[in-house]
Amino acid sequence: MSFGSYIAGSTPMGGGTVGFPVLVLFFDLPGSLGRNFALAVQAIGMVSASIYIFAARRPVDWDILRPAIAGAILGMPLGAVWIAPYVPDLWVKLTFAVVWCSFGVLHLLKLKELIAAQGTRVRNPQPLRRIGFSIGLLGGVVAAVTGVGIDMIVYATLVLLYRSDLKVAIPTSVVIMAFTSLLGISTNYLLATAFPAHFSIAPEVFANWLAAAPVVALGAPIGSIVVNLISRAPTLILVSILCIGQFLWTLIDEQVSGLTLLVALGGVLIVNAVFQLLYRVGSDHPSPVDAVEPTSCAIGHQSS
Repeated sequence: MSFGSYIAGSTPMGGGTVGFPVLVLFFDLPGSLGRNFALAVQAIGMVSASIYIFAARRPVDWDILRPAIAGAILGMPLGAVWIAPYVPDLWVKLTFAVVWCSFGVLHLLKLKELIAAQGTRVRNPQPLRRIGFSIGLLGGVVAAVTGVGIDMIVYATLVLLYRSDLKVAIPTSVVIMAFTSLLGISTNYLLATAFPAHFSIAPEVFANWLAAAPVVALGAPIGSIVVNLISRAPTLILVSILCIGQFLWTLIDEQVSGLTLLVALGGVLIVNAVFQLLYRVGSDHPSPVDAVEPTSCAIGHQSS
């Protein structure tokens, strides 16, 4: 989690993106345990990074963040109650693997263009709010199943559809994941307390969280600081390779074959097809770009 917390602060990926595959693949623990650990550890690391982002007045896109938070408030509890308990353990692992493999492929294909983006586009606030709420709702459900994901969805929308500067998109993704992690682990804890016969949190979650929490509390803000001093490209390339690697590792470790393998590979193709669609829509509808680099967390007021 020393490495995971740096990733959490410097990329649009939660620390659980590292913790989840280590727990469920290396230590062969259940996917549900990895999900709850991811939420619990991000509730420390991502919140710590968010505090630094606000204190340092890093730009955050409030125009999409506010409706995304509203969507997550609905999507996370719905996913925790009606979807996550009924998803087989293998599919929890595969969903996680597919989501982040797609993220890795996206960056290897579009890295140069993503890093080159400057400023933020002038946008119509009405569809932006609807889009923000929709991706918050979807991302909340995905996070309820895997412990991560809403950060990547918000980030992909910003950089592909609106061509946002990474200096805006990454802090925005960190903040939404921090909020969703707090909401998610709180929801799961309350469900386990109120309905122990149907919901539970494994004791190992707390043991692993206790070991990792002090590390991520410092590591995530450090990642946010360091990434502003060095090029983002090496970190994103390394993370992208690891994302694709954990997908292959999951397929091999779980001995995935036949129809399940085809579904997993198809999932990666479908997610990347959606990414490509967002990118093309962003290209087909060019709008003026505000070349002035934002200087505060109130970027939403500039764009509207």
